[in-house]
Amino acid sequence: MRTRTPFLSKDHPHDKWVALSNTTLGMLMATINASIVIISLPAIFNGIGLNPLQPGNVSYLLWILMGYMLITAVLVVSFGRLGDIYGRVRIYNLGFVVFTVGSIGLSLDPFRAGAGAMWLIVWRLVQGVGGAMLFANSTAILTDAFPAHRRGMALGVNQVAAIAGSFIGLIVGGFLAVVDWRAVFIVSVPIGILGTVWSYRSLHETGTRTGAKLDWPGNLAFAVGLTAVLTGITYGIQPYGGHSTGWTSPWVLGAIVGGALVLVLFVGIELRSPAPMLNMALFRIRAFSMGNLAGLLAAVGRGGLQFMLIIWLQGIWLPLHGYAYQDTPLWAGIYMLPITIGFLIAGPVSGMLSDRFGARGFASVGLLIVSGTFIALLLLPVDFSYWEFALITGLSGIGSGMFGAPNRSAIMNSVPAGERGAASGVTGTVQNAGSSLSIGVFFSLLIVGLASALPDALRTGLTDHGISAATADQVAGLPPVGSLFATFLGYNPMQSLLGPTGALGTVSPADAATLTGQEFFPQLVSGPFHHGLVVVFSVAAAMSLIGAIASLSRGGRYVHDDTPHDDTRHDDTRHDGTRRDDTTVVLPNTVSGGGVG
Repeated sequence: MRTRTPFLSKDHPHDKWVALSNTTLGMLMATINASIVIISLPAIFNGIGLNPLQPGNVSYLLWILMGYMLITAVLVVSFGRLGDIYGRVRIYNLGFVVFTVGSIGLSLDPFRAGAGAMWLIVWRLVQGVGGAMLFANSTAILTDAFPAHRRGMALGVNQVAAIAGSFIGLIVGGFLAVVDWRAVFIVSVPIGILGTVWSYRSLHETGTRTGAKLDWPGNLAFAVGLTAVLTGITYGIQPYGGHSTGWTSPWVLGAIVGGALVLVLFVGIELRSPAPMLNMALFRIRAFSMGNLAGLLAAVGRGGLQFMLIIWLQGIWLPLHGYAYQDTPLWAGIYMLPITIGFLIAGPVSGMLSDRFGARGFASVGLLIVSGTFIALLLLPVDFSYWEFALITGLSGIGSGMFGAPNRSAIMNSVPAGERGAASGVTGTVQNAGSSLSIGVFFSLLIVGLASALPDALRTGLTDHGISAATADQVAGLPPVGSLFATFLGYNPMQSLLGPTGALGTVSPADAATLTGQEFFPQLVSGPFHHGLVVVFSVAAAMSLIGAIASLSRGGRYVHDDTPHDDTRHDDTRHDGTRRDDTTVVLPNTVSGGGVG
């Protein structure tokens, strides 16, 4: 049974702008915290006295890095459905509370070494629960608050905040890590308190609630299945046996295959449930299904771009241009500003224009631009001129902005009012799962590319500077993931690779200084790294192109109509109950009408 609460913004004309500003703050906070730790990991591990590159500590590194995104991806659909049942504002407000509590817990870590890392992992998971509540309901709240012809603008601002926040986090984390590692977590506390008080005082329920019981079997199957898949992909990055990655590990393969089977079971449960967590009939709506497919491919490509550029800048370009390794995380964030600026320009503008002209053209062209920028990055030399890099990455930001806001608006316009929380949860899962997938997929692709060329380069470079052949063979035989994580974290890889062997004490001071200097490793790895980049960016370009095709296939502009209809047929009404003009399709309050797919 459905009950409709009054649409308060009719009586309170400022409510929709309060909703936009508050949800934008919530999305910024949630996405900044998804990336702020990436740049700050060296300072965090130094603060708790733990070397993240030691073999036994790699799991700590991965879970601090990935745990937040994994738990958010897993829970966001469930919290979206809870918002449909119990109120989207209620779940959203609780998300601010949980997120703030998690931030306080992180900043109060009393332990060191492994215990300190476990404390951080647990509280990052708590933060992820709060982030899932925010992700799941912010889009639905805006869709409730704004009429269809203004949603593109509102969702554009919100989506730009969500995407740009991941890059802003790199800059904020770089600055705060210099101050103190705890500041990385403390910064969210006052923002969380402000957002909590503001949301509880100002936000009102304005949407349609769906009276239903919680689908426990569906929630459990979805959580178990997606957790298993994403965890398996996370551990696929680590070496296994004599292999450079873990994709042949029985545990990794078992987690991915088993998780996929559980997700298939989840679909069967939902199709038979009288009150499903996720109404599978939504995927019969072409604007919804194709929009989410394009969104997944775009999220994977965007996440891959972010991580590859961090490694490129921190591990090669910045050291070659005189930046100390300990300073590279901060400057990597600064030099990636063109992407953020591109988002901030293109997102709101394309969102507003899509209100008038529809989403398909903007979103499809946006992903085509992104695909082209991946190809352009392949043509850059490893030691590039910065203006070329800034131009290409800025265009990539513009393309992503053109895609993100119209695509999200089109998805949310296509679903019934009572399903908006679940639909918002699906889009949140797509974005966060895409980020998690991008780390596993693109790290693995880069490691495979490095494994074919890096050992010979290391062996030659080390022996040329006095390292014995035996030690050179030992270092060259190490999995390239160590070198990759070192550059990603802003460490000097040669210090990490040669320090434990004692080999630096057997060569001349001049050779030792060269080996651990700023230019030796970047020059050594530039060739193998570019080989890996060719693989990574080629795959990313193909994924963006497929995403553009999916976006193009979404059909014409489509807005779900939730107003009551009588039985009177007008000239613009088709036999299946769908009304169409030249640009817009409007469907009555059902998700099973014909002509949707």
